[in-house]
Parts: sequence; C-alpha cells; structure tokens
Amino acid sequence: MLQSVRADPNTLQRMKDDQVIDLIRDTEAEISKLQAVQLRAIADLSVRRRRATSASSEVALALSVTEHRASAIVSAANALIARLPRMLNLMDDGRLDLYRAMKVTDATAWLSGEHVRVVDATLEDRVPGRNATQVRRAAAYAAAQADPDGAALRTERKLVERRFTLRHQDTGVTHLSVNNAPTEKATAAYARVDQSARALKTPDEPRTLDQLRADVAIDLLLSGTGGPSERTEVFLHIDLATYLGLNQTPAALSGRGPIASALARHIIGGPDTTLRRVLTDPRTGHAVELSPTRYSLEQDEFIRVRDQECRQPGCTRPAQRCGIKATRTKGESGGVADQAVTFCSRHSKLEGQPGWDYEVTPGGIVNVATPTGQVHSTTPPSMHPGRRRANRLRKKPRRK
Repeated sequence: MLQSVRADPNTLQRMKDDQVIDLIRDTEAEISKLQAVQLRAIADLSVRRRRATSASSEVALALSVTEHRASAIVSAANALIARLPRMLNLMDDGRLDLYRAMKVTDATAWLSGEHVRVVDATLEDRVPGRNATQVRRAAAYAAAQADPDGAALRTERKLVERRFTLRHQDTGVTHLSVNNAPTEKATAAYARVDQSARALKTPDEPRTLDQLRADVAIDLLLSGTGGPSERTEVFLHIDLATYLGLNQTPAALSGRGPIASALARHIIGGPDTTLRRVLTDPRTGHAVELSPTRYSLEQDEFIRVRDQECRQPGCTRPAQRCGIKATRTKGESGGVADQAVTFCSRHSKLEGQPGWDYEVTPGGIVNVATPTGQVHSTTPPSMHPGRRRANRLRKKPRRK
C-alpha cells in the first residue's frame, strides 16, 4: 500500500478510511526504521570524531537543525547504541519513533550502566503503542524504581537549581517562568490560578481561559489577590508500605506521573495534607471504596479518585479537571448510559461525534471505537505500585 501511494498519490482517493489509517500507521513504522538507521550513522560519526562537540555541529548542518537540537539527537544516538539496545531494536521494528525514544534517553540519562540495563529490559514491552507522555512516565517510573536513592538525590539537586527567570522578546512581550519548583507547590499554584480564572470566565468575559490564567498569575504576583481564594487539591497516590518507609516504590502524582518515594513522603508530611484511605481490589488494584476524612463522601469524588485521569486512551489530564459522564455499558442498547467515568472536556465531546462509539465493560474497561473501526481500550488505573493503565488496540468487527 505504501509503495503504491508513493508511485501514484492519487491512489489515496480510492482508499477506504480504515486503509488510510493503516497507511498512516505503516508510514510511521517505516519512518521509525529509517530513524534507527540514521541514529546508528550519527553514533558512528560521533565515535569517529572522538565524541567531540563538533560532531553535533556537523549533524546540525546536515539536517538543517539548531545545534541544540543536533546535540540532543547525538546524545540520544549514543545512549541508544551503548545503553538502551532494546529501545533501538524497537525502532528497528517500527514500534518506537525517535521522539518517544528520546523521552526514554532523557529519563534515564542519570542512571548507571547497571541500572539502565534493568530499565531497558523493563520498558521493552511497555512503550510500544504508548504516546510520548506515557513513555516519559513509564521511563521515569522504571528509573526511580531501579535506583530510588539516586532519584531522591536527583530531585534534591534539581531543587537547588530552582530559579525565577525573565526573558524579553522582540514583540514587546516577556516570558516569565519559575523553573525547578517543588512539584507539589507548582501543581497547587497552577490549580489555584486555574480555579480563579474559571471563576472569572463568565458569559460576558471576552478573555480566553489561557489569557485569564496569565492575568490572574500576574495579579497574584503583584498584589497577592488575583481572584477569590479557593482550596486546591493535588492527588498523590502512594501505597501504605512506601508511606511507612518500608520500601522505595515511586508514588504517582495525578497529571504529572511518578515521583520519588522520598518526595512523596515529604509532601505527605505537609501541615495542610489530608490523607484519604482508598480500599483496593487485591487482584487488580482498582479502587473500590474511598473513606471520608475532612469532607463527606460523594460519588463524584470517588469516581475522580478511582479514575485518576481522563479515561480516554492516552489522555493524562488529571481527573480533578475532568467532568463525569455516564457511558453506555457493554451489551446495552445505545440509549442506555449508566457507567460514570471521567472525561476531559475535549474527549467528552467525541462521544457525540459521528462514527465514535464509547462503552464500558462491567470490569471498568473503556472501549473507544473510532470511525475507521479501530478500538482503543484502556483499563481502570491500579492503585497498586508497578501496575500501569494499559492501552490496547484492536480492529472492531465489521457488522454483516
């Protein structure tokens, strides 16, 4: 199919939708295979140049990219050849592209050779079919699990490098940012700004949410007000043994991914932290009950704790910023929607689009069928450490 389209681009006009999707996927696989060849050539060039920085300059000129980008590619090529051969093999098979492979090389750059080999083997079956954010999270989790002491030390070093930067641009505007801030504080700060911005977004307000967030943040910095004061929540998932210091299993911060166990215990030790007990099914790790502490238990709150993130396959938006939508149970008619799951605003709208079909199995698996008959499934997230939310892809049976 790929060869026929290359020979005659008009072939596309005669293809069905599912054939076009297959062509897109096949093309991506071929690109990944060629990228693996290119990386081997770049790594070989780096060795020939005795790993001098000039090799990056040559690559930058050859590919018409910046030297910063070329340096990152050279580093990734060397890491994949010498440290992550299984990831490179996935590229050879067309199952991992350069962009996602670089998420792995970045997340494992600080590991020793012994630890990185463990991560390479761990990720071999986990990264195919997952998007860049999921690959980064999986790699970060595996790295922290392989060397928890190193992960904690790395966090401490990064915090030492925190800074507040101001960068003026040519158009009369300026970029303002806080780099390497503590994760829990930065997440809570963003949540406060976001809540204030949404409170100001009335029907008569012409500014977009992004504009409102920027204005609220600036107002908070200048005046300390910025909008109505509201309580913000950050969901941190940690198992009891890690909380008690009996193991070093990484915890998970909703919307951000894995964090070192030491950092998780530090967050829990905060004066305003509220602990909630979540009972899980010992077989699957799925949440089955949430105990109230400071607030009365509501069904919506339990659903958000249970789902953790938007249930659309591949989406990582935290459940706290998602809506709850009744979805058709598998086996029921199209008009019956009684399984409540979390969907962000973007993916909530897909359910009503032509050709899209959503269903939830009794076990909590969300099946999303696309207009071309591809069925993407996502299992409920596990509260147990080491288990991930799995995404699967299969063809939807054609109706006779």
